[in-house]
Amino acid sequence: MDTVAELQKKLAGSKAIILTDFRGLKVEQMTALRQRLRQDKIAYQVVKNTLMKRAIEGSPLEKLKDYFQGPTAVAISYGEPIALAKALTEFQKTLPNLEVKVGLIEGSLTSPPEIKSLATMPPREILLAQLLGTLQAPARRMVGGILGALQQFLFVLQARIDQMAEKEAPEPPPES
Repeated sequence: MDTVAELQKKLAGSKAIILTDFRGLKVEQMTALRQRLRQDKIAYQVVKNTLMKRAIEGSPLEKLKDYFQGPTAVAISYGEPIALAKALTEFQKTLPNLEVKVGLIEGSLTSPPEIKSLATMPPREILLAQLLGTLQAPARRMVGGILGALQQFLFVLQARIDQMAEKEAPEPPPES
């Protein structure tokens, strides 16, 4: 029962969980994968399917229960889900034996192709900056339009002032 409680504690607060089939990987390859994932603060653990099913019972993670079949390792990210998807996708390029079964990213079941496409996305900060730029563009155009109209008005006003000044200026005396 302690193992189930430990698993529940590890899973609590996770933003992304990806289940993998690690058949065909050597010990050194698993170690390299764990080290790579640790760089991004991602836990990677081989689990017994029955224990994991008990640990997720009654939680939002229960959506994963049908995928705990065969050799299963769990990658758990508490931070950016994109980092987890990128790390596993990169590793799959060198180790095709590593098979992604399914992911649960911020509460949604995610298929292996969706995880690969997630890996190609820029980090969250860049996405937010792009969104902010998109939201600011109409306001910038509006301000530019208002400033342009104001500038044109000032040019017309200055021309009128100059015109009025010419009319009021005394005429030069005739030359003798």
